[in-house]
Amino acid sequence: MGTVLGAMRNVRWHELQHAYGSASQVPGVLSRIAWGDAPTSDEALSDLERWIGTPPVFDSTAAAVPFLWELAATDTVRDRAGVLDLLATILAAGNPEHPAWTRAAHDAVAAGRSTAARLGAAPGPPGLPEAGDPSSARTVRTAAARLLAAIDRHTCPACAGLPPRRAQAH
Repeated sequence: MGTVLGAMRNVRWHELQHAYGSASQVPGVLSRIAWGDAPTSDEALSDLERWIGTPPVFDSTAAAVPFLWELAATDTVRDRAGVLDLLATILAAGNPEHPAWTRAAHDAVAAGRSTAARLGAAPGPPGLPEAGDPSSARTVRTAAARLLAAIDRHTCPACAGLPPRRAQAH
């Protein structure tokens, strides 16, 4: 898998769950987001959102978030804005039956705050298409700014009353 997503092999995905069962397929889906052509990447991002991002969150959600941050920060990923939007969806989701999963997922999203700030401030390289391109610098900046605002104003029952999270460099 190279350096991008290389640490995925250290996660025991088969022991984790997503909305439809075992999370053992999550590494393949993350890989398709990283290296797939447009239709493949779009389908994989949609699958991942249904599996780990729609309410409720699962134990696999927190495990996948660091890899989503990695994908969002990788210039060659086709739909970085879509990845950032999925991170925002995860931050807004929860699981009342498993508040620890919710807190872990939210903490994992918040841990990438510095990446969102960097992506929100990054100028686009000259000569790249902007309008309607999901990987354009403007589209990524906009998605990063939305996510950064969501992280900064985030409150939920699973995260309330606990010590403030410290944003970590990612």
